[in-house]
Amino acid sequence: MKIATYNVNGVNGRLPVLLRWLEETQPDVVCLQELKAPQEKFPEQAIKDAGYNAIWHGQKSWNGVAILARNLEIKELKVGLGGDDEDLQSRYIEAMVNGVVIGCLYLPNGNPAPGPKFDYKLKWFERFTAHAAKLLTHNLPVVLAGDYNVIPTELDAYKPERWVEDALFRPETRLAFKNLLAQGWTDAIRKLYPNETIYTFWDYFRNAYGRNAGLRIDHFLLSPQLNARLKSAGVDREVRGWEKTSDHGPVWIEIDEA
Repeated sequence: MKIATYNVNGVNGRLPVLLRWLEETQPDVVCLQELKAPQEKFPEQAIKDAGYNAIWHGQKSWNGVAILARNLEIKELKVGLGGDDEDLQSRYIEAMVNGVVIGCLYLPNGNPAPGPKFDYKLKWFERFTAHAAKLLTHNLPVVLAGDYNVIPTELDAYKPERWVEDALFRPETRLAFKNLLAQGWTDAIRKLYPNETIYTFWDYFRNAYGRNAGLRIDHFLLSPQLNARLKSAGVDREVRGWEKTSDHGPVWIEIDEA
């Protein structure tokens, strides 16, 4: 079972890129972030024509998350994170697909930091961590995939010294990610590639992709039930080089069937 996560950075504007990638790689399940489309503007028919069922949580101009599944039923479990009635941002959706709970998230960026946006990031992280802990109590296989907007370690950034004051790399952010992992989650990429330089995001500026001046901010966290089932993982880096593409590359894992 191949599961992918992709910050598409505008699902309608990047639809040709998304459809080409789906056709070429055919993942079984896809978590999308940054749809930048209201609920009624999600390109459901184009996705369906590509062979995928979909559920999504849209928002005009910003945010938005979706889960796609190829020839598999999607049973929606949760839309929105909960824990804050005033938070209307579309950043989390959860479903059961093929016996696996899939949580798709788009964690707040948090810049400029310090400030209200950084405070919101940390509070959202707290709510997410509480929900993740609850998921572990159900003793089900769970994948939490998406754009975490977290650079976990210096290995995950080109010239990490330049990111010291950034919300993605501040000590509070990295500690929150570390505390989340400490619940019992496994960072799939780092399990398979503990010491390799792997990036999932390359800025549009200063030829970042050409220079491989990237960040690893898109992550797969696996519950203990999936640890032994993890077979492989990688980044479809070349997609970042396509025309009119997102600044993220798709990331994927393969797990053995139960």
